[in-house]
Amino acid sequence: MNDDADQQHLAEANPGYASGQLARALSTALTHEDPDTRRRAGERQRAWRSVLAGMVNGLLTIGSRTPVRDLPAWVTPEVLRGGFATGAPSAGGPLTEYETEAARRAGVPLDRQALFAYWLSEDGLARLYELLDGGRYEVTVPEEAALLTVAWLARAGETDAALGLVEELAPFAGRLRFTPRPSTRPAPDAGTVHRRTVAEAGESLARRRTSEAVEAQREALAVWQPFGDELLAHWLETADAGQPTRVLTRAPDAAWHGQSAELLRRYRDLAGRHTRCTKHLKPKENLGILRGALEETVAGRELDARRLGLLRHAVTSMVRRRGLPGSAELTALRGEQAAQAALPSHHALAQLVLRRLSGLDQQAGVAEVAPLVAAVGEEEARETGLPAGAVIPAGVRRPVEAALSAPLSTLVERGVVPSAEVLAELVPQLVAATTAQAYPDPALRTLAAAHHRAFAGRRSLLLLNLQRQVRAEELPWVRAVAGQRADGEAGAVSAVALRRLGELAVQAFPGTILPNSLVRELSVLARQADLGAPLVEELAADIFMGTFTPKFLAAARIAAELLGGGSLYERYYAIDYRAVRNLAIVETGEALTRSYGARTSPGFAKLCVERAEAGSRRSRRGGGSVAANGKVIEQAQILTTHNLATLVQRVGIEPAAGWPDLARRCFVTVCRLTGSVHGNPRPLGTIKDVAYAWRQLVFHLSLCTPGERARTLARLPEELTRHPGHVAARLAPALTGLYQVAEGGRADEDTGRLLLGWTTDGHWLRPDPDPASASAG
Repeated sequence: MNDDADQQHLAEANPGYASGQLARALSTALTHEDPDTRRRAGERQRAWRSVLAGMVNGLLTIGSRTPVRDLPAWVTPEVLRGGFATGAPSAGGPLTEYETEAARRAGVPLDRQALFAYWLSEDGLARLYELLDGGRYEVTVPEEAALLTVAWLARAGETDAALGLVEELAPFAGRLRFTPRPSTRPAPDAGTVHRRTVAEAGESLARRRTSEAVEAQREALAVWQPFGDELLAHWLETADAGQPTRVLTRAPDAAWHGQSAELLRRYRDLAGRHTRCTKHLKPKENLGILRGALEETVAGRELDARRLGLLRHAVTSMVRRRGLPGSAELTALRGEQAAQAALPSHHALAQLVLRRLSGLDQQAGVAEVAPLVAAVGEEEARETGLPAGAVIPAGVRRPVEAALSAPLSTLVERGVVPSAEVLAELVPQLVAATTAQAYPDPALRTLAAAHHRAFAGRRSLLLLNLQRQVRAEELPWVRAVAGQRADGEAGAVSAVALRRLGELAVQAFPGTILPNSLVRELSVLARQADLGAPLVEELAADIFMGTFTPKFLAAARIAAELLGGGSLYERYYAIDYRAVRNLAIVETGEALTRSYGARTSPGFAKLCVERAEAGSRRSRRGGGSVAANGKVIEQAQILTTHNLATLVQRVGIEPAAGWPDLARRCFVTVCRLTGSVHGNPRPLGTIKDVAYAWRQLVFHLSLCTPGERARTLARLPEELTRHPGHVAARLAPALTGLYQVAEGGRADEDTGRLLLGWTTDGHWLRPDPDPASASAG
C-alpha cells in the first residue's frame, strides 16, 4: 500500500500522470520483442484507458477514499501504479472457475446474485460450515471472507450481527464474490514463511533458456580450437627445422596435398553441423587465413606475396600465443578447455532440478533445499546423460533457495531475504497469525488470519486532503466480529511479535530505513499491542504539500525522550529536543480543547520548513519543487529518527548484535553506496540513500556507551581502506564533521560537512574528487 497517500494535501489528481503511463504501456505493447511482455503491456494500456475515461465521465474521483461511483470505501478497488483506481472492483469480473462449479452443484443460475442467495440457504450454510471447520480455503481479496463470517455468526447464535452484515453486502451481491476458493491444503504454518512456492521456483527454472553466447563459446572450445590446432600443425610441416614457423619454405608433397583435401572436407562437415560459433568464417581471423590459404593451395593456385605474408604472420602469432601443437603447454590448455566445454549447460541442469521439484507440493515451500540442489547423482546421470557429480550452479540454486520454508530469522540468516523490502513481503503472514490470536474460536482465528493476508495485498489509493487509507477494522465483516476479540492476551502477544520483528529488521538491515509496507504491518501490531508507538511513513517528495499528521510530532517527542539532553544525534543534527517536547505538549493541550481531532500538526510542519531553509544558501530557490519538498521531509525523518527511536523507546527492541556492530555495518553501507556515486551521471538517488544510512549510523552511535562509541569511531577509517580511494576522498568532510561533533564541536565548521540527502544548492558529495586526493585517500 502507498502509505504516502495518508499524508498528502492536494487539490486534485493530475491526469497527466495517467496519460504518461498509458503512452508507455502502449509503446511497450507495440514494440517489445517478448510476447508475454507485450501482452501484459496491452492489459496495462487498457486499464489506463479505463482510468482516463472514468476521470472524464465522472465514474472515478481520483484522490478519494471512495474513488468509484456507487462503491463504498470497503470495496477493494483495482489499483494501478501511483494509486489510480481503474473503476473495477478486485472481487468483480467474470465468475471464477470455483464459483461456476459451486453454481452447478447447487443447481442455480450462473450469476453471483443467485449464488449469494444459495450460500444463505440451509444447504449453502452447511457447505460454508465445512469450509470454516476444515480451514482449507484461500482468501485472495478481503471480500472473499464475508460470507464465511456470516456463517460463523449464524452458527454462533449472533443472528442480528449476521443479518446486519448480509443487509450491507446484499446491494453488491451481483457484482462481487463473497466466498473463498476451496483448497486441498490446510492453512499455512504460522511459524514458517517462504518467498516463493515450489511452482514459482519451477516457473523461474523453466524460463531459463540455452545461452547462445555460452553455447557458441562451448563450440569454439570443443570444435574450432582443436581443428585450428590441426590446421596449424599441417602448415608447420612445410617449414624448415631452422625456421619452424616460416611455412612453405619446403614444397609440399602429394601426401601433404591429400591430407589438405581431407582437412577441407572435414572443415565443411564441421561447419555444417556446428553453426553457433562463426569466428572461423571471418577471413581476417587466423583460422580463416589458414583455411583460405589451404583452399588456394589445394586448388593448385600459388599464393601471392600478400597472402603468403598473412599466412606466415598468422602461423607465427598462433605459435607465440599458444605454443607448438603437441607441446606440454598447449596440451594442458586444450585439456582445460575440453573439460570446460564438457560441463553441462545451466539450462540442462535447470531441467534436472525442475524434475526434482515436480514431485513436491507445488503451492508450498520446501523444507530442505540441499537434496534439490545436490550434484548430479549416478542414476540421474544414466537417465539424463548429464555427467555424474556435476555441480548445480548458483544461478540455478537461487530460485530453489527462495522457496525455502523456514522461520523468518532463518531466511534472513541464509540470505534468502536480501533486503528490507523483501522482508516486508513476508511479514504479513506472521502478522496475520499474531493478530488472529485475539479470536478465541479456532475457526474464526483461521479466517481472521486468512483475511489479514489478503488485506495486506490490497493496493493503496492515491488520497488527497489528508484522507486515510481504509483499515481492516472498517470492513463490515471485520466490524461484525469485533466483539469476539479477547484483546488483553492478544495485545501482549502482539507486543512480543512487534519487538521481535523490529529487532530483526533493524539488525538485518541497519543501514536501510523501514519501507512503508513494513511500517504498515508493524503499525497493525502496535495498535493491537496498544503501546502508544506511532510509526511514520516515508513521504513522496513529488506530491508532498507541506503538511504532517499529528503522529509525526508524537514520534518526534518520543525521539526527544530517548535522545534529548545532549546525545550525539541531537548535537550532530543541531536539534533542540526540549523545544520539540514543548511543542508536542502545546499541540496536545490545544487538541484537548477541541471537539474534533487534529488532522495536521502545523507546528511540526513549520519546524521542518525552518530547519530545511536554514541549511540552504539559497532558501528561496526551488520553493515548492521536489527538492525543496525533499528537504522538508528529510527534516521530519531526522526529528523522528524515522521510527528508530519509537522502536527502541516504546517497543523495546534490543538488537542482539549490539549498537556498535550496527553502527559499523551502517558505515559499510555508507561506503558501498558512496562508491556507486563515482562516475554516476544520476547520483542523487544514491546520495539520498547514503544520507539515510549515515543518519542511522549516527543514531546507533548515540546509543553506544562512551567507550563503545569512541572505539567504533576510531575504527571507521579502517573500513575505508577496503574501498576505492575516491570513497575516502568523498566521505572525508562527513567524517571530519562527525568527529568534530563527537569532540564537542559542530559538524559544519572548518573542513567538516553535515551529510544530508536532499539539497536545492547542488550536493557537495556529487562531484568526483580529483585523482590526486582520491589516490591519497
